[in-house]
Parts: sequence; structure tokens; C-alpha cells
Amino acid sequence: MHTKKILATLTLAGTVTTMAACADPTTSSNSENAPSATASRTASYDVSTIPTVDEIAALVPDDIKKRGTLRNGASTGYAPAEYMDTDGQTPIGYDVDINKALAKVMGLNAGETKHSEFPTIIPALGTKFDVGISSFTITSEREQQVNMVSYLNVGSAWGVAAGNPKNFDPSDPCGSTIAVQTGTAQEEYAATLSDECVAAGKEKITVMPHELQTDIATKLIGGQYDATLADSTVIGYTSSQSAGKIEQLGDTFESAPQGVAVAKDDAQLAEAVQKAMQYLMDNGYLNDILASYGAENAALTTAALNPSID
Repeated sequence: MHTKKILATLTLAGTVTTMAACADPTTSSNSENAPSATASRTASYDVSTIPTVDEIAALVPDDIKKRGTLRNGASTGYAPAEYMDTDGQTPIGYDVDINKALAKVMGLNAGETKHSEFPTIIPALGTKFDVGISSFTITSEREQQVNMVSYLNVGSAWGVAAGNPKNFDPSDPCGSTIAVQTGTAQEEYAATLSDECVAAGKEKITVMPHELQTDIATKLIGGQYDATLADSTVIGYTSSQSAGKIEQLGDTFESAPQGVAVAKDDAQLAEAVQKAMQYLMDNGYLNDILASYGAENAALTTAALNPSID
């Protein structure tokens, strides 16, 4: 997840630690590039059958209606949410498909996603981009800058080879070999757990960092690692790409909502996006889009506009 610092309480042999659960991809070198080696255009969801909803289309601001395109800014290095196809030029991912689906409900001709460095997306809303759909974690600070429409809940998850042949136990990971993506907070999380193991007089965790989740998946299936730790959507996508050879172990933890960002002064567009997203939820389209990437468990059922964050 992008930039959100989530306080986690980790308890191991009486030791309590707090840490961040997700990394900012703008500061990690390709660290959030989940399985790009297997990612392709074939994963994309066909939005052509999604209908226009006239009462929602009527809410769309006139300038966007005239243009006919819903312009989305996304940092395309975060599979399976937003990343580049094998041609290196075409944005794909579930956030890209969600933008196209919103455009359909809103009666627009197209939903267009263009790459933008993550910190530049919010400042460009209302000028270069209409929406920012780029795994934005909803925070009270962000809600002061932009309108946020919730649609996902994403956390961390453990992945193991099918059937958990190494008998990995998340409640007692000491002595295990765990693979993570380089530069992510999951790498820090695993290192912290290892320190706690040592402090408790147990065997350390062997943390194995990799740039790509595909490399991890191959070695996990081959029995070189006990488990992998990544964003829940990444684990779901890796599982779907592995033809059942990898599975999630246990529940998602450290969860936080993500939202579509809309310019703070554009209440009309924010309402249109909120109602269009709710339509996608109510009619199963959001779940179907996410299922194309193995991420259906992340779907929310209520598209809240600027939900309260404690």
C-alpha cells in the first residue's frame, strides 16, 4: 500500500513492537513490482458490458462530459493494481480496469490511465487528471487535500506452497526462511520478527529479499522457502498466477482502506464517482474486476465519500 504507516502490534514471546506495514513505491527500487514476468494483457477485465446509468451520468461535470474521457493518474509500478504490460507502455491492472468501469457507468467514451510519479498525482487532480486511482490509502491527512471514495481494503498476508508442506506457523515463525520483496515494509516486518525471535532465545528468521514476486513464487513452489510475506492483493495475484501451487495462509492483517482521489473543490465529480463505484459494488462488477487479478477478497461493499479515519 502506498505511503500509509499502519501501526501493528506484534507479540512474540512477550515482546511488543510497532511498525509500518506497507512501503512507498516511490522510494523502493521496483520493490512493488509484483509478478510482472507473468503479467499480461490477458488478465484485464472486459468492461464493455457494463451499462451507463443515466442518473449517475447526469452528475458528471460538463467539461468531462464534453471530453468524454475519465483521466486517471497512476504510478504504474505496483502490480496487480497498476503496472505496465509487457510492451512497457500500456498501463494495466485492476485500478486501470476500475477507471474504465467507472467511465462506462458515468456515460463516458473511455477511461484513460497515464503514468505519473506517485507524489505528483494529487497536485494534478482537476487539471491533468480527473481522478487518482493508484492504491491511495485513505488517511485523515489526505482527506484534507482531496475527496476520497473508498473501494478496497488491503493488508498484508502470508503465502505458502499449496498444502503448506513446510508446516509454516505464522504465530511462531522463528527458524523459518521467509521471502519478501526488496524495500517493502514487509521486509522490515520480517526483520523485526527475526529480532524478536533472537531476543526470546529462539532461532532467527532467514529473510530472503527479491525484486520480483515471480522469483519468490518459483522458489516457494520449489521448496526453497517456508513462506512469503506481501500485500494481500499481491499474494492473491501470485496465487492466481500459480495455477493453485501457492495459497494464502491465514487471514489478511494490518488492513487499511484505499480510495479514489478527486479534487477537493470538485464535489460534483466526487459524488458521481461515489455513486458509480457503489453501482459497481452492488452489481458485482468490482468483485469481478478484482477476481481477474486474484484480489476479490479486497473488495469493500460500501463506497464511502470521505470516510472518517480515527
